[in-house]
Amino acid sequence: MKTLDRYDASALTEAQFEPGSRGRVLKNKLGIKLKREMDEAESVALKTATDKLLGMYDTGHRFTAEDIRRMHKIWLCDIYMWAGEYRQVNVSKNGFQFAASLHIPRLMAELEKGPLRKHTPCNFKSLDRIFQALAIVHVELVLIHPFREGNGRVARLLSTLMAFQAGLPMLNFRDITGKKRKNYFDAISSGLDRDYKPMEKLFEKIIATSEKISGGGL
Repeated sequence: MKTLDRYDASALTEAQFEPGSRGRVLKNKLGIKLKREMDEAESVALKTATDKLLGMYDTGHRFTAEDIRRMHKIWLCDIYMWAGEYRQVNVSKNGFQFAASLHIPRLMAELEKGPLRKHTPCNFKSLDRIFQALAIVHVELVLIHPFREGNGRVARLLSTLMAFQAGLPMLNFRDITGKKRKNYFDAISSGLDRDYKPMEKLFEKIIATSEKISGGGL
């Protein structure tokens, strides 16, 4: 099953893939041709970026569209030339069409003026309010899908930084992986109708799991 943070090969031209990768790996600075090798490179870079970004933003920071671009660039700048840049191609996943590329700058500006302004900094006292903030920002960012690659992971990275503002531990997203991933897809789809409750419930589970792993408790 495709995931919401992988590109749709049908939307890209052969020239946008690394030569010799059989259309499975986007053209990159490292000359990587194997998907498993690229997955590992991206994962290592994401951990490094997470550590760096946790030290950049404090509990009172209100996130912006530019911050999201910066997160993407810090993560992938050593791998892709277009790190931090909005995509120029239209993409779809599992038959679901994300926002047309020409609308992305406007939609990201609206995200900043709306959900990001309302729900960050995420230092609310109520857990229910924190679940709501995480759910709305996450769903809206994924629906925009601003980048060619890594949208789901950037959205999870932003959620991690918001959770940090709320005094919560590092988020563990195992509750939306494997067989549980369908619930995640369904929660994203519900956001099309501004129904964020399914994603709120998922974040409640994610935070409960993260608390248990960290040795804390809700």
